[in-house]
Amino acid sequence: MYHYSKDGIVVSTVLDARTINKEGKYPVKIKVYYQKKPKYYSIGICMAKEDWNKLPESKSSESRRIRQAIESSFSLVRMNVEALADKGTFSFNALNLRLGKATGDTLNNAIRAKIESLKNEERIGTMQFYQTTLVMVEEAGGKDIPFSAITVEWLQKCERLWTKTRSISTIGMHMRDIRTLMNEAIRAGVIKESQYPFGKGLYEIKTGVGRKKGLSKKQIKAIFDYKSENETTNRYKDLWIFMYLCNGINPTDMLNLKYSNIVDGEICFVRQKTERTTKNRKEIRAIISPQIQTIIDKWGNKPLRENYIFPYMKGNETAIERKAIVRDVVKRINKRMKLIGQELGIGDITTYTARHSFATVLKRSGTNISYISESLGHTDLRTTEAYLASFEKEERSKNTQLLTSFL
Repeated sequence: MYHYSKDGIVVSTVLDARTINKEGKYPVKIKVYYQKKPKYYSIGICMAKEDWNKLPESKSSESRRIRQAIESSFSLVRMNVEALADKGTFSFNALNLRLGKATGDTLNNAIRAKIESLKNEERIGTMQFYQTTLVMVEEAGGKDIPFSAITVEWLQKCERLWTKTRSISTIGMHMRDIRTLMNEAIRAGVIKESQYPFGKGLYEIKTGVGRKKGLSKKQIKAIFDYKSENETTNRYKDLWIFMYLCNGINPTDMLNLKYSNIVDGEICFVRQKTERTTKNRKEIRAIISPQIQTIIDKWGNKPLRENYIFPYMKGNETAIERKAIVRDVVKRINKRMKLIGQELGIGDITTYTARHSFATVLKRSGTNISYISESLGHTDLRTTEAYLASFEKEERSKNTQLLTSFL
């Protein structure tokens, strides 16, 4: 009776002749067909075959009422299919969640739908984090956890279990995944707002106290001056220095830089982490200093416009392969920098240390926080202020000691 098609997804109304009730009638359903697989959605209407066949032309008031009810259900499914198709994130799990149907009213299925959506968007890092969240919730509550079971007490139970093997910061990140899905479930009508377990006086997500990761100028100079007899160690040390000098660029963005990103003596790029989540495309610009140019000349590809600056990406990798390359390079940098840190008496040095050090060195030098924020690619000064919170506490402690330095 009703039919809709978009991007290989077909939505239609059918009389499901596979089942019959005691009255000899069959259920009317909305059928969604995608990738050679059908999914049927009941709408609470049953009809005899002859009545179904007459329905499109019948002018009786009862037939008009039934057509309106069917059209309303069809329109609801169509609207959600169209929304998912427009975003390129269609899957049956995602549709089930939006419709609030039985197969979509569990936390497990909501996470699976999110994983599939993130995979389609090629947000592989976030996808893999949600995969870990799925493992954790199933470890705590099983394979079929209805949203109605997600209470303050249930979240507290999860926290107690996860604390045995995970940090408070890590638990907080996974709890935020669950909170995101609970918000989506409310919007989809799967649960009521009164069932929402997060917030003040309910379950409050804890945040861990991060360790100070920024290095001092003296420590960074020691890294700059460090020379190894091992060429591999020198290469990954130089990549770390490049990250520090290039506005604390993260490894993903660094490895995706091309020579086309170099404009008028600056490296210009948009953070992949925030490119999809912010309305305004925020470009970061880093001056190519003599040290940066030396690193590019020593370890970079041939300087052709479409070449990647560093020889790790080829350009034909899948999103998952790109993520694996980044992880491998991060592992290699961290391994070499850990050895350098131990030898210099600095302690563990990671790729994240480069970014944090860029920010804290500028802050210690009196640089305006707005400039630091812009250089890091933050869209909100509050993000930068939170980022520098540990440094601010360090400064307050030092200044407090100055008050009684005469004793």
